Amino acid sequence: MKGINNLAPTIYGILTVIALLLGLLVGYLLRKYLAEARITSAEEAAKRIIEESEKEAEAKKREAILEAKEEIHLVRTEAERENRERRNEIQRMERRFLQKEETLDRKLENIERKENELLKKEQDLGNKSDQLGEVLNKQIIELERISGLSTEEARTLILDKVKEEVKREAALIIKEEETRAKEEAEKRAREIVAMAIQKGAAEIVAETTVSVVPLPNDEMKGRIIGREGRNIRTLETLTGVDLIIDDTPEAVILSGFDPIRRETARIALEKLIADGRIHPARIEEMVEKAQKEIEQKIREEGEQVAFEAGVTNLHPELIKYLGRLKFRTSYGQNVLKHSLEVAYLAGTMAAELDADVQLAKRAGLLHDIGKSIDHEMEGPHVTIGANLARKFRENPEVVHCIMAHHGDQEPETIEAVLVQAADAISAARPGARRETLETYLKRLEKLEEIADSFDGVDKSYAIQAGREIRIMVKPDLIDDLQAAHLSREIGKTIEESLEYPGQIKVIVIRETRHVEYAK
Repeated sequence: MKGINNLAPTIYGILTVIALLLGLLVGYLLRKYLAEARITSAEEAAKRIIEESEKEAEAKKREAILEAKEEIHLVRTEAERENRERRNEIQRMERRFLQKEETLDRKLENIERKENELLKKEQDLGNKSDQLGEVLNKQIIELERISGLSTEEARTLILDKVKEEVKREAALIIKEEETRAKEEAEKRAREIVAMAIQKGAAEIVAETTVSVVPLPNDEMKGRIIGREGRNIRTLETLTGVDLIIDDTPEAVILSGFDPIRRETARIALEKLIADGRIHPARIEEMVEKAQKEIEQKIREEGEQVAFEAGVTNLHPELIKYLGRLKFRTSYGQNVLKHSLEVAYLAGTMAAELDADVQLAKRAGLLHDIGKSIDHEMEGPHVTIGANLARKFRENPEVVHCIMAHHGDQEPETIEAVLVQAADAISAARPGARRETLETYLKRLEKLEEIADSFDGVDKSYAIQAGREIRIMVKPDLIDDLQAAHLSREIGKTIEESLEYPGQIKVIVIRETRHVEYAK
């Protein structure tokens, strides 16, 4: 019993293991069956999906084929329509060309017919012209016999007569038109110029070539001269100005043609007199300070005059050159004051004539800019000034005004004419400029010489300080119309040959006297 009881747990364990193995085997088989069932179901589903996809693809393919066929049909229909239209157009053009060709053929036939008719007429005219030529030659021979003149002589005589008549009529018409134009132009010009002068009235300033420096006492003269003249020599060498120390009480005279150097010497000498220490080293120091002061003054003067004239955006170098004109004179007239006055006058006249006021002012202010360095460069101040304006990129119209203000170029704009007129007005004001006696006499002699060089002039007289010339002509050689022509020619020659401020009036006088005595 005990043995059986001992085997019972072992058997129970074996059975448990067998039961567990059987459970595992059943579970495995069950899972395998389920998995195979799922696989079979998935395969069937996949087959169904593939079949459905194939059906849908086939349907879409049929739809695409139908759409493509419809599109092809539409394109083919449109192409056929366009071809029909082109064929119709080509047929219409062919019909037009045929019609034009027929028309041209008819015109050619008409032209050929007319050409034949013209050829016949030309032959007839040729025959008639030969006959007329013979008759004309006979008439010419008869006329030459009767008149006693050859054909060439008669032709020359008639042409000379016609030329004289045409010249006389032309001179008469020119004189009438000139008289009418001058009357209207002079009236309007007087109004504009008078108004411009009135608005731009400026004081008359005559510059000289000397400056006077006052001294506190005459003892200062000795200190300026220095031991053995070393101080005065140093000052003259550094400034380039002559110091004249004479018997003039309490004054030293500075003489020099360069106003900038003369002004530098004046400022340096005044500083030395105020300081009291006068020796070569101190003179060098004061001259250097005076030069810097002059440069600053030049710049300020240029800026001030540009501001007064209302001219903006000037190049800094042009402003400097403009300021240098403060120390430049022309026939005793200060060039900076003259330039400002020309700017005023040109701007005022431009406003009256509806021209460009700013351009006229700018050109008037810069017209003499070349005089600031004309003593340092070769050439006339007009060319130098134009080159300066180009260098600093001024308006080409301003450059043209500069070139034209003395007639070096023909004025092409109204502003150039106004600058030319304003320059003449400013220079011709009484007392504005002065001339040396020698220059004045030479101009008078040259005026009379130019007038006397024309044929028919009996005697000429330059009067009114060279601003007017009166010319007596020989009445038997010059008639009234020729006298008017002569005055224009003499005026043009004077303009081309002489330089003068303002204008010169040319008067041609023709006088006829008949003398008889009663006995």
